[in-house]
Amino acid sequence: MTAREADAPPSGADAVVVGAGVIGAAVARELARTGRRVVVVDKSGGVGHGSTSASSAIIRFNYSAWDGVATAWESQHCWARWAEHLGTARGPGLAAFRRTGAVLLDAPGSGTSEVVALFERAGVPYERWNAETLRTRIPGIDAGRFGPPRSLLDDAFFAGPEGELGGLFTPDAGFVDDARLAAQNLADAAARLGVRFLFRRAVVGVLRGEDRVAGVRLADGTAITAPVVVNAAGPWSGGFNRTAGVGAEFTVGVRPLRQEVHQVAAPPRHGAGTASGPSGSGTMSGPIVADVDLGTYVRPSGGHFLIGSTLPACDPREWLDDPDGCNPHPTPARFETQVTRAARRFPLLGVPNRPSGIAGVYDAADDWSPIYDRTDLPGFYVAMGTSGNQFKNAPLAGRFLATLVDRVEAGHDHDRDPLRYTGEHTGVVVDLGAFSRRRSLAEGAAARTVMG
Repeated sequence: MTAREADAPPSGADAVVVGAGVIGAAVARELARTGRRVVVVDKSGGVGHGSTSASSAIIRFNYSAWDGVATAWESQHCWARWAEHLGTARGPGLAAFRRTGAVLLDAPGSGTSEVVALFERAGVPYERWNAETLRTRIPGIDAGRFGPPRSLLDDAFFAGPEGELGGLFTPDAGFVDDARLAAQNLADAAARLGVRFLFRRAVVGVLRGEDRVAGVRLADGTAITAPVVVNAAGPWSGGFNRTAGVGAEFTVGVRPLRQEVHQVAAPPRHGAGTASGPSGSGTMSGPIVADVDLGTYVRPSGGHFLIGSTLPACDPREWLDDPDGCNPHPTPARFETQVTRAARRFPLLGVPNRPSGIAGVYDAADDWSPIYDRTDLPGFYVAMGTSGNQFKNAPLAGRFLATLVDRVEAGHDHDRDPLRYTGEHTGVVVDLGAFSRRRSLAEGAAARTVMG
């Protein structure tokens, strides 16, 4: 059974999930696994048509706090066993995890020393590479230290390097080959459990009972009653919270942020002699390179590079009042900036005159960490503030929300006694209070980036 639009909206359900991206689909599936009747509502035309479709789908583990590392490490095991996770047979219709490894260059601010301690605690394999190892394992890379990141208009942008960089390599990192297909896989798995999907329908109101949420109202006037509503609306989540009258108690704000990911031909022989394969041509997949020294990340994609930004301080943020107003096409200025930065790291990389790639919208939280939590409106939950770095954690985001709904609806006070989740693959213990709507923002949190 596959996820398809329901013939008619049901009048009632046990839970309504608003948003059919990778997070919403994962939440719906996990709620259905607990025996609930679930309805997913999305104003787009299908699964994963929003932010998910613009994701680079990178699976990495370098976060600045334990719960981020632990969540990503456990989630990787779900991606690596994707058919098993979905409860289905392996086949050509499934997204695939590509284990390429990833290198975090150890520039100032990269946090590699702190990350190593967290890796050892979680059991994440890693290697420390010096500049010579970088050049050996990633032929064509320039190991120079160029940072901090600068605008192309800065006279110092093309200055020579001051010393060299090493890196922190994690062999079990990689990427999912099709982000939207992964969301569809989750939705299909949810449909097999009875989840119904409503597309091209906007939620315009939240129904309230005497002291809790009672369902949602659609733009066509249809009411769907439910004692549980989950806001997984991506960059529209802040607006949906306002519709529901929740959010005043949040200490963490979220805003829609437009971001571009560009695609260019890979430089010659990238991937030759890397950890992921033997010597070969430029069409081979080398490791992902997270380069906070220049402000970019590079992900292999067949014979191409996907190039994104780590959001360095020198670049202006493109905040949006309305996510629907996002220009989905790459702009010449951002394309030239990001690809030229990547070309400093890979000197044989060409910088085409015409931009190519895609633009999407992040649901960006103040500290770049997600909010997986209940709210002050009983029965209304949120999976929001995913900030462009939570695709990798979708399998666990679904389980976090299912755990919250189960325990909080049974009377547990998650605010006073935060729930914990133990990973079934790795045994890591995640404190769900780390994703609280009321968490204290750590010193320097506002200066973090999408890298987490």
